[in-house]
Amino acid sequence: MKYENIFSLLENITEENSENISLGIKTSLGWNEFTYKGLGLLSRQLACYLMDDLKIEKCQKLAILSESMPEYGACVFGAVLAGLTIVPLDNKLTIYELKNILSDSEPVVLMCSLSNIDRAKELQASIPSIQHVILMEKCENDNEFQSLYSIPKNYNAKWRRRPLRDTALIIYTSGTTGTPKGVETTYKNMLSQMHDLKYVMDEMLPKGRKMNILSILPMNHLFELTVGFFTFLNRGFSIYYAKSLKPKDIMQVMNEKQTTFMITVPAFLKLLKSSIESDVSKLEPFHKTMFWFRYRLAKYLPMGLRKYLFKGVHKKFGGNLYGFLPGGAPLDYPIGKFFARLGFRIFQGYGLSEASPVVAMNRGKYQDLKSVGQSLKSFEVKVDEKTSELLVKGPSVMKGYYKRDEITKETITEDGWLHTGDIAKIDKHGLIYITGRIKNLIVLSGGKKVFPEEVESVLEKSSNFAEVCVVGLSKTFGEKDGNEEIAAIIVPKKEYADSFSDKKELENAVTSEVKALSKQLAHYKRPIKIIVREDVLPRTTTNKVKRKAVQESYSLAQ
Repeated sequence: MKYENIFSLLENITEENSENISLGIKTSLGWNEFTYKGLGLLSRQLACYLMDDLKIEKCQKLAILSESMPEYGACVFGAVLAGLTIVPLDNKLTIYELKNILSDSEPVVLMCSLSNIDRAKELQASIPSIQHVILMEKCENDNEFQSLYSIPKNYNAKWRRRPLRDTALIIYTSGTTGTPKGVETTYKNMLSQMHDLKYVMDEMLPKGRKMNILSILPMNHLFELTVGFFTFLNRGFSIYYAKSLKPKDIMQVMNEKQTTFMITVPAFLKLLKSSIESDVSKLEPFHKTMFWFRYRLAKYLPMGLRKYLFKGVHKKFGGNLYGFLPGGAPLDYPIGKFFARLGFRIFQGYGLSEASPVVAMNRGKYQDLKSVGQSLKSFEVKVDEKTSELLVKGPSVMKGYYKRDEITKETITEDGWLHTGDIAKIDKHGLIYITGRIKNLIVLSGGKKVFPEEVESVLEKSSNFAEVCVVGLSKTFGEKDGNEEIAAIIVPKKEYADSFSDKKELENAVTSEVKALSKQLAHYKRPIKIIVREDVLPRTTTNKVKRKAVQESYSLAQ
């Protein structure tokens, strides 16, 4: 069914799935679960309070500062019903970063979880636009603010319609400077994504099977909102969140709720892979040999037989897990291959917030784990002949950057093509291969250009390296002052690092391994500077390495 608006979606799925679980989370007190009917009622209750009691006007903004939880869904639908624009905030940002974003977006209402109540008080005191703070959870001790559970139980909200061209969400892609960028996502953008993804899900997921989804992406992330929330609710699925991202807690949820599909980040899959390999390494020699024999054999077998060969691994994940949908960062091919060999479906995709966000997904007849798949139905895609940059066009392309017209004009051409900033190639089947980022490009003194992702893919083959980041560091002295040279920052695995008597011996071993692996690269692409780092690399909430932060820290250290 083609929905004309987001709220008609809520009404329809509420009627069709009334008593089924829509959203749930495991807490210290047990399971907190909403039925579809309960989600609809709480959404209406909030909308009535916003419109009738607080007198919030149509098109004003409502910000949400919270970890993922079922109440988050009621805040989103309640804001849509009240005709407001939603500003989802990254729960892990500093108070300084949050102030920058809120000063820019000027919300009237701030919804927050109990864990963020102190920050909410500080933000309300310093951001003039915030007139009301509403708690998303029950609170017995704080009478200063109303909560979703203490507001009047009025459900007769009259939906405030807004045109499809209006802004539904403002997603901030950065809050670290005084002028953060807010991506304006319209109702048309969101509905286009949902229509496209309906066809994608038909190709990806088994028909007629009850789907219990486990999602570990934060709900402020547009991929989570578009796919993990709206798209899966549209299909009547049950979506569960984990209170903690510890593998033990996630495994508990997967077993208790018999998870059939998981939205995750590549870094978590990497962690799972290491956990499985660690378990295998502890097996008796015969069983260890048999595991890796079956692993090599699986390459030639259909998925059903692969699952049978590795039924012990599948049982660990609850026994019903069909596959993974990684998002938020690129998936390394060896990780995707590992889980595919074990009998799990892997549906890597590609997107960016400016495209609302999904552009492509690996599905259908032509699939390649090294690719991000074919573009969605409504998108046009092409590669710029001069720069090799991927350009995309379609109804999911953002309205623009909030209050940033000049940057919008630089990002979207007059005829509607969005500059993704990604280097790509497209094969004869329409499969898109992302090979690097224009902004990450390292320009050497002789004019040669190197994409750090290419170098990283070679160095990551080492089983001794936990993390690898390649950046360009500018020389600050001598004849090549100002020119960049390639630097590889290596975080060795703990057990590998512990096997050396001192730091110098470890650095020598890492350097030798980097140089040996680098022989697979053209001479000019090989790292000149090799840095061994003890601490983990700084990452975003979706586990992307903060390359710029790494680059700046070592530039300052020179």
